[in-house]
Amino acid sequence: MSDVQLRLTGVGREVRLPDGGLLPILTDVDLTVAAGEHVSIVGRSGSGKSTLLNVLGLLDSPTSGEYLLDGQDTGRLRGRRRARLRGECFGFVFQQFNLLPRRTAAENVAAPLLYARGREFLTRGRTARDVLDRVGLGDRADQVPERLSGGEQQRVAIARALVRRPRVVLADEPTGALDVDTGRAVMALLAEATAERGAALVTITHDLSVAALADRQLRLDVGRLTPMTVAETVAATS
Repeated sequence: MSDVQLRLTGVGREVRLPDGGLLPILTDVDLTVAAGEHVSIVGRSGSGKSTLLNVLGLLDSPTSGEYLLDGQDTGRLRGRRRARLRGECFGFVFQQFNLLPRRTAAENVAAPLLYARGREFLTRGRTARDVLDRVGLGDRADQVPERLSGGEQQRVAIARALVRRPRVVLADEPTGALDVDTGRAVMALLAEATAERGAALVTITHDLSVAALADRQLRLDVGRLTPMTVAETVAATS
């Protein structure tokens, strides 16, 4: 296995408009993320962040360029093979938690394991509780989301993202619904938990202070990805 978990080379994404024209969303994006690395991508609304996240997570396909995941050309994957690779390789953390409201924390965390096979499927309940212990919620495993604070709900979401031991965790504005202090604690937990497993972490955010917690900071503007300047990085950490 290569140390490089994912590599985008010259990736573009266009959508067709009602008049038949093409609107570029991503343009000539180059991105390499190594195993265990935390990379943040900063961008304003409309910059292409969601589209890039969808491409990275195999929810969408580039219209140009190449995307290699662990050396495998994702452009050759279709249907069930693509869905299986997405489930096995990626964990997702969202701004709004997206927890099942009538299911307990443990049941929410175990949900991705319903698609697993063999022992992984059979031991899903115990595995979910073990991961909840890791994020400090072992004693809240039987609570439904409405009985958990915002920070606790996001920790459940992190546990759910980690339960299948993904190679890459994609976090979309993971602190957007949290206050500053809770958000900082959640990001520290997310970074630590992914690093422990040797997983890559890609954080999509508009918040420079969140971006500054990553090993490397990039900016997405009008669909183009560039390194953040030294001045921007220093300002975010001061």
